[in-house]
Amino acid sequence: MTLLRDHDLAHAFDHASHTYDRLTAMNPGYHTGLRRSASRLRLPRGGRGLRVLDLGCGTGASTRALARAFPYARITAVDVSAGMLERARAKRWPAHVRFLHRSAEELSAVADDGPYNAVFAAYLFRNVTDPDAVLGSVRALLRPGGRLLAHEYSLSGSAVHRAVWNSVCRGVIVPAGTLTGDRELYLHLWRSVRAFDTAPEFVRRISRAGFPYVRTLPVAGWQTGVVHTFIARTEAP
Repeated sequence: MTLLRDHDLAHAFDHASHTYDRLTAMNPGYHTGLRRSASRLRLPRGGRGLRVLDLGCGTGASTRALARAFPYARITAVDVSAGMLERARAKRWPAHVRFLHRSAEELSAVADDGPYNAVFAAYLFRNVTDPDAVLGSVRALLRPGGRLLAHEYSLSGSAVHRAVWNSVCRGVIVPAGTLTGDRELYLHLWRSVRAFDTAPEFVRRISRAGFPYVRTLPVAGWQTGVVHTFIARTEAP
């Protein structure tokens, strides 16, 4: 199973950036799911005085969800794809949101904005070469009691949910990507989800990285059992 990694994956996202928002808008519940996950961080006071890192922000859908949930938080959004960031920056943002061109493996470059009260990572960890190293870097950037929320394609382990994912990819996702000229990226999406941790496996991976408190919440609609919200804390709530 061939997966895109590092420069090749960033280049594929660069190429797909001009159609990415249109394709994700076709996914029922895509934006609703991000907004619900952002709100599940439950940061106090609308995020006033708090710092949040949006890791792998893409075209800014996750950043928008965070800005709506926590309108007073200082948000730093980073992505490895220059093309995706160009699309994100072209949208209207409050002054306390900024975007940086960085990979998830270059988190030391955003340490000056930290330590962070929360890190939000949507559809990121299955795309990095070493998720354990990235989780360790995230842990180091968080304040005591800080929160990590990963909104991720991570199958439940059920054969039914795996079959749903395969059917959606064969019937919708890969054909749509083929029409836009981005077949390889959407094949990567299909394959990366199949190759990545199941939800219980990902919980164990997060725990090993220094997050003793992790819980998993489902995402509604057809994505139930396919996408999960993982909420972790560095200390007891």
